Amino acid sequence: FLLEFLNSLDHLEAAGHVCFLKDSFSCESSLVVSKLISSENFDAALAIHLYKAGRLLQGSRIPFGVIFGGTDINEDTKCEEKVRNSSFRIFSLTPVVAAGNSCHQSGIVTTPNVSFNWEKCLQSAGIPHDGNSLCYFLLICGLRRVKDPLYLADAFAEWHREDPSVQLIIIGPAVSFFPSFISRADGVHLLKEIPQEDLHAAVKKCFAVVNSSISEGMSAALLEAMDLNVPVLARNIPGNAAIITHQETGLLYSNPEEFVQLSKSLISDPCLQRKIVARAKEYVTKHHSWEHERNAYQNFVLSLH
Repeated sequence: FLLEFLNSLDHLEAAGHVCFLKDSFSCESSLVVSKLISSENFDAALAIHLYKAGRLLQGSRIPFGVIFGGTDINEDTKCEEKVRNSSFRIFSLTPVVAAGNSCHQSGIVTTPNVSFNWEKCLQSAGIPHDGNSLCYFLLICGLRRVKDPLYLADAFAEWHREDPSVQLIIIGPAVSFFPSFISRADGVHLLKEIPQEDLHAAVKKCFAVVNSSISEGMSAALLEAMDLNVPVLARNIPGNAAIITHQETGLLYSNPEEFVQLSKSLISDPCLQRKIVARAKEYVTKHHSWEHERNAYQNFVLSLH
């Protein structure tokens, strides 16, 4: 949600709005938010994440909207406690922006750091690097259950033992048990999170970007890879299938074995690689324009008044 948050802030400030930022975790109750609204004399409010922030605006005297995404739609709706919470009634009462294909399509801009040193980054993390002889697959995710970052680990390790040139790099904030598990999986590595511009440069150095999530709203990592002309392989779930057409703009797999099979096919078929990256780039340019997103956010805020 951080990227979505920063994007929306940039769009609103570009339209001349003065924005005040408040972390919902620092607000104990809706009363705290109500007092803040009164003291600062705000005209409108925008909540990011329906349950964590939207519930704090219930009963607010000013108009407000909600930005929600994959966790709200795919995960929180499975939690009885959260569904019982009256914040979910906001769906029918309040304007929303959804980070999903059917409601709102995120604008994508990639800015690779031209001075980023990929080899040095790998070396500092103890990851094998040998010019162009290795084939890197990059999995970008927060290391939490819904992202299922270890879903491919065993199958990839088996493939790596067959072909040592293939390497899977999982990049994200480390969780205590992941390093010890990954150390036992051949060819699977953990890389700590890096700045966005460096990440975009790293993507360009990889053969493909991978998604293994159990559920997903709209994966910015996949869309950014598509914009950077890098093939994507994603778990076949609704959120991923909404932005990827199999064999056209990327590859969708249903299990780890199919992931390996599709990856091998992609490596051995340069024509398929070229077709996928070209059509994926066309898709992102057409459907995920930064300018269109900016207009959508600015119009969204105007609709609150």
